[in-house]
Amino acid sequence: MKHFFITNVRLITPQQVLADHGLEIEAGKIKAVFPMKEAPLPLQQPVVDAHGAFAAPGLIDTHVHGLAGFGTEQGTPQALLEMSNALAKTGVTAFCPTLYCAQPSTLEKFLEQMTPAFGRETGARLLGFHLEGPFISPEKPGVMKPQDILPVDAKVLERLYKASDGHIISMTVAPELAHIESLIPFCQKHHILLQAGHTNASYENFMHGVSLGITHTTHLFNAMPPLHHRALGAVGAVLLHPEISAEIIADGVHVHPDLVVGLRRFKPVENIVLVTDALRPTLQNNPPFIANAEEVKWQDGAWVRQADGVLAGSGLTMLEGVKNLISWGYTLPQAIACASTHPARILGLEQKGSLSVGKDADIILLDDALQLQRVFLAHRSVVE
Repeated sequence: MKHFFITNVRLITPQQVLADHGLEIEAGKIKAVFPMKEAPLPLQQPVVDAHGAFAAPGLIDTHVHGLAGFGTEQGTPQALLEMSNALAKTGVTAFCPTLYCAQPSTLEKFLEQMTPAFGRETGARLLGFHLEGPFISPEKPGVMKPQDILPVDAKVLERLYKASDGHIISMTVAPELAHIESLIPFCQKHHILLQAGHTNASYENFMHGVSLGITHTTHLFNAMPPLHHRALGAVGAVLLHPEISAEIIADGVHVHPDLVVGLRRFKPVENIVLVTDALRPTLQNNPPFIANAEEVKWQDGAWVRQADGVLAGSGLTMLEGVKNLISWGYTLPQAIACASTHPARILGLEQKGSLSVGKDADIILLDDALQLQRVFLAHRSVVE
């Protein structure tokens, strides 16, 4: 439907929940937001009566490797399109497909092969690729393959960007690496967000990265040394500097729930971004479960590598993460904002992240238990 109304919603903003509201949608944009008592009557048809459901901006996952058996490591446009459809069914309306470290030739091939998916998605919108490496610390690989972790080389990044046809939106790097400065001009010119992660940086190394503009953090606390009172490292830098924003995996396994809640004492909630870091077998029913060409197993609430038990990633959905944040002490508006408003702002997505006039009509409806009822996708101008 090109033009329709959604009525009788509880509208979630970053600050509060507004009861008895309605929205007018036209050509994939929010044309009007109004209290129902001020509704422009009679409403033109069609009307979607939400019957008091919560209306929230569509969720944005900026760090996800795969879902429902489809993942970026398959390197095909069909895999991305299937991810798009599967994510939309979980309330995600936009995402950054995240690639593991690989040799430049492999990354180039995958990017070239997957790029035709952009503009063809029928589910969640493809925002751009997130490269998780290859310029990361060999001392903090996580489940990245050691042979695929490379020294900083700006020419490699340029080749990858060309292979993606300009569809790289973010990149995880270790700020302590030699020649990290060489990446900055290209990333600034092409609006690539650099994130600090998989790092063994000292506090001084990390703050040097911040001075270069690396002010966002990949899955805070994971794949970096723990805080030490004489060696603050990456964790200390992020905690002591509230202006540094951070991803957080809110599955209760990657980070203790009390620390996820306590993070708000160190930085404004606006700089906390919920991500899943979900792996390809998430929501997949039948084994074998494969992620990054290695077998993984579900153990104690997360995916671990079958061979050695190393934590490989989460099986979280964004909506499950939102529910966890709320159960641990975040307000409903805060939790939703961490999953929509904040990632949109940090990525510079001015048309997404809130239910405001002029924004994309990426909207989800949730019942009282925060179960997904409907998904509206701006780029399709239809009701799912």
